[in-house]
Amino acid sequence: MVAALSAGIAPAVAFMTFIYLRDRITEPLWLIARMFVTGALIVLPIMFIQYGIHTEMNHVPIIMEAFLFSAFLEEFFKWFMFMFLIYQHEEFDNHYDGIVYASAISLGFASLENVFYLLSNGIEFAWMRALYPVSSHALFGIIMGYYLGKAKMYAKYKRRYSTMAFVLPVLLHGIYNYILLGLNQFIITLSIFLACVWIFAIYRLKHARMYDIRFLPNKINKKTNE
Repeated sequence: MVAALSAGIAPAVAFMTFIYLRDRITEPLWLIARMFVTGALIVLPIMFIQYGIHTEMNHVPIIMEAFLFSAFLEEFFKWFMFMFLIYQHEEFDNHYDGIVYASAISLGFASLENVFYLLSNGIEFAWMRALYPVSSHALFGIIMGYYLGKAKMYAKYKRRYSTMAFVLPVLLHGIYNYILLGLNQFIITLSIFLACVWIFAIYRLKHARMYDIRFLPNKINKKTNE
């Protein structure tokens, strides 16, 4: 039990630390922890909904399972909780902040999901879970947060960017699931796909960070000196 909890949570904490330490204006740890726990808690209603769907439907097509009942459902809950709890929060005042808080929600979700999987299937799968499902949730969180940060910084285009913050993670998550569920030799294809998404996500992460440095220098200097 303890081993599964540790192995299940550790990868998400590592990814979250990587993201947090690259923030020029560090966010309150209590608020990040709150979003992490929020992400973990939304696993439960999603599991309940998915259980109901599979109970009512004898056969679920792979494409519906990949995109609708998994990707859409999970990313909607993450996106909704961000919009409900963080978007208007006073601490969400920089572009990179969106990445920090969206990643916290996403990695909290990944942690509890990972713990449940390891408890059911054994801790020997921990390294593969860290490499694929947990890292993919980190990537989806970064991408969601990047566009939510843009929505916050460019209020005129809030609808456009907040929509992209939802649609892009759903599409990427759906493709990830489809590769996992639909292909026999999925490891190579999935690895190539995740590598491409990593490049895209890291570029977005750097872009958000540079935006804050370039356009919010006074705020950065003020908070750094506090």
